[in-house]
Amino acid sequence: MKSTAPSYLKHHFLIAMPQMADPNFAQTLIYLIEHGPEGAMGLIINRPSGLNLADVLEQLRPDQPSSLLCQNLPIFSGGPVQTDRGFVLHSPDLQFQATLSLGPLGMSTSQDVLFAIADGQGPARHFIALGYAGWEAGQLEAELVDNAWLSCPADTEILYDLPYDQRLNAAAASLGVDLRLLSTQVGHA
Repeated sequence: MKSTAPSYLKHHFLIAMPQMADPNFAQTLIYLIEHGPEGAMGLIINRPSGLNLADVLEQLRPDQPSSLLCQNLPIFSGGPVQTDRGFVLHSPDLQFQATLSLGPLGMSTSQDVLFAIADGQGPARHFIALGYAGWEAGQLEAELVDNAWLSCPADTEILYDLPYDQRLNAAAASLGVDLRLLSTQVGHA
């Protein structure tokens, strides 16, 4: 007997299909933080914002100069919602004022994680984004049915170890898919 229970994609990647027309999501790879009956939330992990940690720290603690390390740590555009709000995905070994356990990852939204990273006391592995991607109840499921996205289990090596411009193709390759070979035309068999 086939199960009718919905399957949710928390701790999965969403891979934008080539026909994705929305410029907010075209050619993106999203890490899904949450997915359930109320909707979904994720962070785009392959779109740098042009800012670095030094830029953000200049606003948060202008009286302290930033290190060269901070100038080399990019901040990513996590999505079009609340673009002034920061999110840090990191190894789950450290806790901060506002840390949520996501199983294999932690996610912190408080400034103390940024200060810890800047001071060399932060999590060994981290990803920093401003803004997030959000879906209302049933919206992501409808987009999946419309073939807007592929999904696969998230891989922290893709998130932390690969250059941002290789992450989308690496996630697709984990499914045996070469995005360059897919048509931008959409249809159903």
